[in-house]
Amino acid sequence: MRNEKKIVMLGTKADACGGIASVIRQYEINGLFERQPIIYLPTHCTGCRRAKCKLFFSALVQMVKLILQGRVAIVHAHVACDTSFWRKSLFLIIAYICRVPTILHLHSGHFPDFYRERCGRLSKALVRLMLNNVQHVAVVSNALNAWIRAMSKQTSVVTILNPAVICDTAGSAARDAHTLLFLGHLGRAKGTYDLIRAMSAVTRTFPDATLLLCGDGDVKGSDQLIAQLSLDEHVKTLGWVDPETRLNLLRKASVCVLPSYAEGLPMSVLEAMAQEVPVVATRVGGIPEAITHGCEGLLIEPGDVSALADSIVRLLNRPGERKRMGQAGRAKVENTFMADKTISTLETLYDQIKQKSARSRPNRGPCTGSPTNELHAAQAEREQ
Repeated sequence: MRNEKKIVMLGTKADACGGIASVIRQYEINGLFERQPIIYLPTHCTGCRRAKCKLFFSALVQMVKLILQGRVAIVHAHVACDTSFWRKSLFLIIAYICRVPTILHLHSGHFPDFYRERCGRLSKALVRLMLNNVQHVAVVSNALNAWIRAMSKQTSVVTILNPAVICDTAGSAARDAHTLLFLGHLGRAKGTYDLIRAMSAVTRTFPDATLLLCGDGDVKGSDQLIAQLSLDEHVKTLGWVDPETRLNLLRKASVCVLPSYAEGLPMSVLEAMAQEVPVVATRVGGIPEAITHGCEGLLIEPGDVSALADSIVRLLNRPGERKRMGQAGRAKVENTFMADKTISTLETLYDQIKQKSARSRPNRGPCTGSPTNELHAAQAEREQ
Protein backbone atom coordinates (compact mmCIF):
# COMPACT_ATOMS: atom_id res chain seq x y z
CA MET A 1 0.00 0.00 0.00
CA ARG A 2 2.94 2.32 0.68
CA ASN A 3 3.89 2.39 -3.02
CA GLU A 4 0.29 2.70 -4.24
CA LYS A 5 -0.25 5.73 -6.40
CA LYS A 6 -2.34 8.47 -4.82
CA ILE A 7 -5.46 10.37 -5.76
CA VAL A 8 -4.68 14.05 -5.33
CA MET A 9 -7.92 15.80 -4.43
CA LEU A 10 -8.04 19.60 -4.65
CA GLY A 11 -10.62 21.83 -3.00
CA THR A 12 -11.46 24.30 -0.28
CA LYS A 13 -10.27 23.73 3.28
CA ALA A 14 -12.85 21.52 4.98
CA ASP A 15 -13.41 24.06 7.76
CA ALA A 16 -14.17 26.88 5.32
CA CYS A 17 -17.57 28.21 4.27
CA GLY A 18 -19.48 27.00 1.25
CA GLY A 19 -20.89 23.95 -0.48
CA ILE A 20 -17.59 22.39 -1.59
CA ALA A 21 -16.29 22.43 1.98
CA SER A 22 -19.53 20.78 3.15
CA VAL A 23 -19.15 18.02 0.56
CA ILE A 24 -15.52 17.43 1.54
CA ARG A 25 -16.55 17.12 5.19
CA GLN A 26 -19.11 14.49 4.23
CA TYR A 27 -16.50 12.58 2.22
CA GLU A 28 -14.29 12.51 5.30
CA ILE A 29 -17.09 11.63 7.75
CA ASN A 30 -18.22 8.76 5.54
CA GLY A 31 -14.79 7.19 5.24
CA LEU A 32 -13.81 8.02 1.65
CA PHE A 33 -10.32 9.14 2.69
CA GLU A 34 -9.82 5.88 4.56
CA ARG A 35 -10.98 3.63 1.72
CA GLN A 36 -9.16 5.44 -1.06
CA PRO A 37 -5.48 6.52 -1.24
CA ILE A 38 -6.37 10.21 -1.24
CA ILE A 39 -4.04 13.09 -0.50
CA TYR A 40 -6.22 16.16 0.06
CA LEU A 41 -4.58 19.45 -0.90
CA PRO A 42 -6.64 22.52 0.04
CA THR A 43 -6.08 25.33 -2.46
CA HIS A 44 -8.32 27.97 -0.88
CA CYS A 45 -9.26 29.08 2.62
CA THR A 46 -11.16 31.75 4.49
CA GLY A 47 -8.87 34.58 5.54
CA CYS A 48 -6.52 37.23 4.25
CA ARG A 49 -5.06 37.32 0.75
CA ARG A 50 -1.60 36.39 2.00
CA ALA A 51 -2.91 33.21 3.66
CA LYS A 52 -4.83 32.27 0.52
CA CYS A 53 -1.80 32.76 -1.74
CA LYS A 54 0.45 30.80 0.61
CA LEU A 55 -2.00 27.89 0.68
CA PHE A 56 -2.41 27.93 -3.11
CA PHE A 57 1.31 27.84 -3.90
CA SER A 58 1.95 25.24 -1.19
CA ALA A 59 -0.66 22.94 -2.77
CA LEU A 60 0.78 23.56 -6.25
CA VAL A 61 4.32 22.69 -5.14
CA GLN A 62 3.14 19.55 -3.32
CA MET A 63 1.19 18.31 -6.34
CA VAL A 64 4.06 18.91 -8.77
CA LYS A 65 6.44 17.12 -6.42
CA LEU A 66 4.14 14.11 -6.17
CA ILE A 67 3.68 13.96 -9.95
CA LEU A 68 7.45 14.15 -10.60
CA GLN A 69 7.91 11.29 -8.13
CA GLY A 70 5.45 9.23 -10.16
CA ARG A 71 3.09 8.89 -7.19
CA VAL A 72 -0.14 10.31 -8.66
CA ALA A 73 -2.86 8.14 -10.22
CA ILE A 74 -5.59 10.79 -10.53
CA VAL A 75 -5.97 14.53 -9.98
CA HIS A 76 -9.51 15.30 -8.79
CA ALA A 77 -10.30 19.03 -8.62
CA HIS A 78 -13.46 20.40 -6.98
CA VAL A 79 -14.39 23.57 -8.88
CA ALA A 80 -16.93 26.38 -8.57
CA CYS A 81 -16.70 29.31 -11.01
CA ASP A 82 -14.81 32.58 -11.52
CA THR A 83 -11.52 32.54 -9.59
CA SER A 84 -12.10 28.99 -8.36
CA PHE A 85 -12.20 27.72 -11.95
CA TRP A 86 -9.07 29.57 -13.08
CA ARG A 87 -7.18 28.60 -9.92
CA LYS A 88 -7.89 24.88 -10.34
CA SER A 89 -7.23 25.07 -14.09
CA LEU A 90 -3.51 25.54 -13.44
CA PHE A 91 -3.40 22.27 -11.49
CA LEU A 92 -5.36 20.45 -14.18
CA ILE A 93 -3.14 21.77 -16.98
CA ILE A 94 -0.02 20.55 -15.20
CA ALA A 95 -1.63 17.13 -14.66
CA TYR A 96 -2.63 16.96 -18.33
CA ILE A 97 0.88 17.84 -19.53
CA CYS A 98 2.26 15.12 -17.25
CA ARG A 99 -0.29 12.61 -18.60
CA VAL A 100 -2.04 12.15 -15.27
CA PRO A 101 -5.80 11.37 -15.50
CA THR A 102 -7.97 14.27 -14.36
CA ILE A 103 -11.46 14.83 -12.98
CA LEU A 104 -12.94 18.33 -13.04
CA HIS A 105 -15.74 18.18 -10.45
CA LEU A 106 -18.09 21.11 -11.06
CA HIS A 107 -20.29 22.17 -8.12
CA SER A 108 -21.58 25.60 -9.07
CA GLY A 109 -24.99 26.11 -10.64
CA HIS A 110 -23.76 29.62 -11.50
CA PHE A 111 -21.17 28.20 -13.92
CA PRO A 112 -23.35 28.72 -17.03
CA ASP A 113 -23.86 32.38 -16.00
CA PHE A 114 -20.11 32.73 -15.41
CA TYR A 115 -19.45 31.37 -18.90
CA ARG A 116 -22.11 33.46 -20.68
CA GLU A 117 -21.82 36.75 -18.82
CA ARG A 118 -18.34 37.02 -17.31
CA CYS A 119 -16.17 35.40 -19.96
CA GLY A 120 -15.02 37.15 -23.11
CA ARG A 121 -14.32 35.34 -26.36
CA LEU A 122 -10.84 34.22 -25.29
CA SER A 123 -11.98 33.17 -21.81
CA LYS A 124 -14.83 31.15 -23.29
CA ALA A 125 -12.41 29.36 -25.59
CA LEU A 126 -10.18 28.57 -22.61
CA VAL A 127 -13.15 27.24 -20.59
CA ARG A 128 -14.16 24.95 -23.48
CA LEU A 129 -10.55 23.84 -23.95
CA MET A 130 -10.35 22.88 -20.29
CA LEU A 131 -13.66 21.02 -20.31
CA ASN A 132 -12.76 19.20 -23.51
CA ASN A 133 -9.36 18.03 -22.32
CA VAL A 134 -9.84 16.79 -18.79
CA GLN A 135 -10.46 13.06 -18.77
CA HIS A 136 -13.78 13.29 -16.93
CA VAL A 137 -16.17 16.05 -15.87
CA ALA A 138 -18.22 15.33 -12.77
CA VAL A 139 -21.27 17.47 -12.00
CA VAL A 140 -23.76 17.61 -9.13
CA SER A 141 -27.00 17.68 -11.13
CA ASN A 142 -28.46 16.40 -14.38
CA ALA A 143 -29.15 20.01 -15.39
CA LEU A 144 -25.42 20.81 -15.28
CA ASN A 145 -24.69 17.51 -17.03
CA ALA A 146 -26.91 18.46 -19.97
CA TRP A 147 -25.39 21.96 -20.19
CA ILE A 148 -21.79 20.68 -20.23
CA ARG A 149 -22.61 18.16 -22.96
CA ALA A 150 -24.31 20.86 -25.05
CA MET A 151 -21.49 23.44 -24.88
CA SER A 152 -18.41 21.19 -25.02
CA LYS A 153 -17.07 18.13 -26.81
CA GLN A 154 -16.56 16.24 -23.55
CA THR A 155 -18.05 12.73 -23.75
CA SER A 156 -17.48 11.65 -20.14
CA VAL A 157 -19.81 13.80 -18.03
CA VAL A 158 -20.87 11.98 -14.86
CA THR A 159 -23.52 13.16 -12.40
CA ILE A 160 -22.33 12.58 -8.84
CA LEU A 161 -25.01 13.74 -6.41
CA ASN A 162 -23.93 15.51 -3.25
CA PRO A 163 -24.10 13.30 -0.14
CA ALA A 164 -26.77 14.29 2.37
CA VAL A 165 -26.14 14.64 6.08
CA ILE A 166 -28.16 11.80 7.64
CA CYS A 167 -28.75 11.79 11.38
CA ASP A 168 -31.66 11.43 13.75
CA THR A 169 -34.45 14.02 13.84
CA ALA A 170 -34.47 14.39 17.63
CA GLY A 171 -36.14 17.60 18.69
CA SER A 172 -38.27 17.92 15.56
CA ALA A 173 -41.41 17.50 17.66
CA ALA A 174 -40.57 20.76 19.43
CA ARG A 175 -40.22 22.91 16.33
CA ASP A 176 -40.80 26.65 16.49
CA ALA A 177 -44.08 27.00 14.62
CA HIS A 178 -43.23 30.16 12.66
CA THR A 179 -39.43 30.08 12.33
CA LEU A 180 -37.91 30.25 8.85
CA LEU A 181 -34.32 29.31 8.12
CA PHE A 182 -31.98 30.41 5.31
CA LEU A 183 -28.58 28.71 4.97
CA GLY A 184 -26.16 30.05 2.40
CA HIS A 185 -24.08 32.94 1.09
CA LEU A 186 -26.00 36.18 1.69
CA GLY A 187 -26.53 38.24 -1.46
CA ARG A 188 -28.57 38.67 -4.60
CA ALA A 189 -27.50 35.37 -6.19
CA LYS A 190 -29.03 33.36 -3.35
CA GLY A 191 -32.18 35.49 -3.33
CA THR A 192 -31.51 36.88 0.14
CA TYR A 193 -32.90 40.35 -0.64
CA ASP A 194 -36.03 38.83 -2.22
CA LEU A 195 -36.55 36.79 0.93
CA ILE A 196 -36.17 39.82 3.20
CA ARG A 197 -38.70 41.72 1.10
CA ALA A 198 -41.08 38.76 1.19
CA MET A 199 -40.98 38.88 4.98
CA SER A 200 -42.88 42.18 4.91
CA ALA A 201 -45.90 40.30 3.52
CA VAL A 202 -45.34 37.22 5.68
CA THR A 203 -45.36 39.20 8.92
CA ARG A 204 -48.69 40.80 8.04
CA THR A 205 -50.26 37.34 8.25
CA PHE A 206 -47.97 35.95 10.96
CA PRO A 207 -46.82 38.79 13.25
CA ASP A 208 -44.63 36.37 15.22
CA ALA A 209 -42.80 34.98 12.17
CA THR A 210 -39.00 34.98 12.42
CA LEU A 211 -36.42 34.53 9.66
CA LEU A 212 -32.88 33.46 10.58
CA LEU A 213 -30.28 34.27 7.91
CA CYS A 214 -27.24 32.04 8.40
CA GLY A 215 -24.25 32.56 6.15
CA ASP A 216 -21.35 34.72 5.09
CA GLY A 217 -21.53 37.24 2.27
CA ASP A 218 -23.32 40.58 2.29
CA VAL A 219 -24.32 40.68 5.95
CA LYS A 220 -24.05 44.49 6.03
CA GLY A 221 -26.28 44.97 2.98
CA SER A 222 -28.81 42.52 4.38
CA ASP A 223 -28.89 44.35 7.71
CA GLN A 224 -29.42 47.65 5.92
CA LEU A 225 -32.40 46.28 3.98
CA ILE A 226 -33.84 44.74 7.15
CA ALA A 227 -33.64 48.12 8.89
CA GLN A 228 -35.04 49.94 5.85
CA LEU A 229 -38.13 47.68 5.86
CA SER A 230 -38.47 47.89 9.67
CA LEU A 231 -38.04 44.13 10.02
CA ASP A 232 -35.48 44.17 12.83
CA GLU A 233 -37.77 42.18 15.12
CA HIS A 234 -38.46 39.55 12.48
CA VAL A 235 -35.23 38.98 10.54
CA LYS A 236 -31.88 38.17 12.19
CA THR A 237 -28.46 37.72 10.56
CA LEU A 238 -26.45 35.12 12.46
CA GLY A 239 -23.36 34.88 10.25
CA TRP A 240 -21.86 31.55 9.22
CA VAL A 241 -22.80 28.86 11.74
CA ASP A 242 -20.85 25.74 12.65
CA PRO A 243 -22.25 22.27 11.78
CA GLU A 244 -23.62 21.62 15.28
CA THR A 245 -25.46 24.96 15.42
CA ARG A 246 -26.70 24.38 11.89
CA LEU A 247 -28.17 21.03 12.88
CA ASN A 248 -29.86 22.48 15.96
CA LEU A 249 -31.40 25.27 13.88
CA LEU A 250 -32.72 22.75 11.35
CA ARG A 251 -34.31 20.75 14.16
CA LYS A 252 -36.15 23.85 15.37
CA ALA A 253 -37.15 25.46 12.06
CA SER A 254 -40.59 25.01 10.54
CA VAL A 255 -39.56 25.89 6.95
CA CYS A 256 -36.23 26.19 5.10
CA VAL A 257 -36.11 28.80 2.33
CA LEU A 258 -33.60 29.14 -0.53
CA PRO A 259 -34.82 31.48 -3.32
CA SER A 260 -31.61 31.32 -5.41
CA TYR A 261 -31.22 32.53 -8.98
CA ALA A 262 -28.91 29.59 -9.83
CA GLU A 263 -27.80 26.44 -8.02
CA GLY A 264 -25.96 23.18 -8.46
CA LEU A 265 -27.36 20.84 -5.83
CA PRO A 266 -27.37 22.86 -2.59
CA MET A 267 -26.30 21.04 0.54
CA SER A 268 -28.63 23.22 2.63
CA VAL A 269 -31.66 21.79 0.81
CA LEU A 270 -30.47 18.21 1.36
CA GLU A 271 -29.76 18.94 5.02
CA ALA A 272 -33.23 20.40 5.50
CA MET A 273 -34.86 17.40 3.83
CA ALA A 274 -32.84 15.03 6.01
CA GLN A 275 -34.18 16.82 9.09
CA GLU A 276 -37.81 16.65 7.85
CA VAL A 277 -37.99 20.37 7.16
CA PRO A 278 -40.14 21.35 4.14
CA VAL A 279 -38.37 23.58 1.64
CA VAL A 280 -39.46 26.64 -0.32
CA ALA A 281 -36.98 27.11 -3.15
CA THR A 282 -36.64 28.24 -6.73
CA ARG A 283 -36.96 26.04 -9.79
CA VAL A 284 -33.29 26.30 -10.82
CA GLY A 285 -30.33 23.97 -11.33
CA GLY A 286 -30.53 20.68 -9.47
CA ILE A 287 -33.19 21.81 -6.99
CA PRO A 288 -36.10 20.26 -8.97
CA GLU A 289 -34.16 16.97 -8.89
CA ALA A 290 -34.38 17.05 -5.09
CA ILE A 291 -37.71 18.84 -4.57
CA THR A 292 -40.91 17.92 -6.39
CA HIS A 293 -43.38 20.79 -6.11
CA GLY A 294 -46.05 19.94 -3.58
CA CYS A 295 -44.25 16.82 -2.35
CA GLU A 296 -41.06 17.68 -0.41
CA GLY A 297 -41.68 21.42 -0.63
CA LEU A 298 -42.80 24.24 -2.89
CA LEU A 299 -41.00 25.61 -5.96
CA ILE A 300 -41.28 29.12 -7.38
CA GLU A 301 -39.57 31.11 -10.12
CA PRO A 302 -36.51 33.16 -9.10
CA GLY A 303 -37.25 36.80 -8.36
CA ASP A 304 -40.98 36.29 -7.75
CA VAL A 305 -41.24 37.91 -4.31
CA SER A 306 -45.03 37.64 -4.22
CA ALA A 307 -45.00 33.89 -4.92
CA LEU A 308 -42.22 33.48 -2.36
CA ALA A 309 -44.28 35.18 0.34
CA ASP A 310 -47.42 33.23 -0.61
CA SER A 311 -45.56 29.90 -0.46
CA ILE A 312 -44.13 30.68 2.97
CA VAL A 313 -47.55 31.76 4.28
CA ARG A 314 -49.12 28.60 2.87
CA LEU A 315 -46.74 26.34 4.77
CA LEU A 316 -46.85 28.36 7.99
CA ASN A 317 -50.64 28.13 7.84
CA ARG A 318 -50.70 24.35 7.28
CA PRO A 319 -48.82 22.35 9.93
CA GLY A 320 -50.18 19.07 8.57
CA GLU A 321 -48.79 19.80 5.11
CA ARG A 322 -45.45 20.81 6.61
CA LYS A 323 -45.23 17.50 8.43
CA ARG A 324 -46.16 15.50 5.33
CA MET A 325 -43.61 17.33 3.16
CA GLY A 326 -40.94 16.95 5.81
CA GLN A 327 -41.46 13.21 5.98
CA ALA A 328 -41.42 12.97 2.18
CA GLY A 329 -38.15 14.92 2.12
CA ARG A 330 -36.53 12.56 4.58
CA ALA A 331 -37.66 9.55 2.52
CA LYS A 332 -36.29 11.14 -0.68
CA VAL A 333 -32.92 11.69 0.95
CA GLU A 334 -32.77 8.11 2.23
CA ASN A 335 -33.69 6.70 -1.18
CA THR A 336 -31.54 8.96 -3.37
CA PHE A 337 -28.96 11.05 -1.54
CA MET A 338 -27.52 8.72 1.10
CA ALA A 339 -23.75 9.08 1.27
CA ASP A 340 -23.09 5.39 0.59
CA LYS A 341 -24.95 5.69 -2.73
CA THR A 342 -23.56 9.03 -3.92
CA ILE A 343 -19.97 8.43 -2.83
CA SER A 344 -20.08 4.96 -4.39
CA THR A 345 -20.54 6.63 -7.80
CA LEU A 346 -17.33 8.58 -7.25
CA GLU A 347 -15.43 5.49 -6.12
CA THR A 348 -16.66 3.65 -9.20
CA LEU A 349 -15.23 6.43 -11.35
CA TYR A 350 -11.90 6.11 -9.53
CA ASP A 351 -11.93 2.35 -10.17
CA GLN A 352 -12.68 2.88 -13.84
CA ILE A 353 -9.77 5.28 -14.26
CA LYS A 354 -7.35 2.96 -12.43
CA GLN A 355 -8.45 -0.04 -14.47
CA LYS A 356 -8.07 1.85 -17.72
CA SER A 357 -4.60 3.07 -16.71
CA ALA A 358 -3.58 -0.48 -15.84
CA ARG A 359 -4.67 -1.73 -19.28
CA SER A 360 -2.98 0.94 -21.34
CA ARG A 361 0.01 3.21 -21.61
CA PRO A 362 -0.13 6.60 -19.84
CA ASN A 363 -2.88 8.82 -21.21
CA ARG A 364 -1.64 11.13 -23.99
CA GLY A 365 -4.62 13.38 -24.42
CA PRO A 366 -8.32 13.86 -23.99
CA CYS A 367 -10.48 10.88 -23.17
CA THR A 368 -12.16 9.32 -26.17
CA GLY A 369 -14.43 6.33 -26.66
CA SER A 370 -17.41 5.55 -24.44
CA PRO A 371 -16.39 6.21 -20.82
CA THR A 372 -19.96 6.45 -19.56
CA ASN A 373 -20.65 2.83 -20.50
CA GLU A 374 -17.40 1.83 -18.79
CA LEU A 375 -18.56 3.66 -15.66
CA HIS A 376 -21.81 1.70 -15.56
CA ALA A 377 -19.93 -1.57 -16.00
CA ALA A 378 -17.44 -0.70 -13.27
CA GLN A 379 -20.23 0.30 -10.90
CA ALA A 380 -22.03 -2.99 -11.51
CA GLU A 381 -18.79 -4.81 -10.74
CA ARG A 382 -18.43 -2.88 -7.44
CA GLU A 383 -21.98 -3.78 -6.41
CA GLN A 384 -21.52 -7.52 -6.95
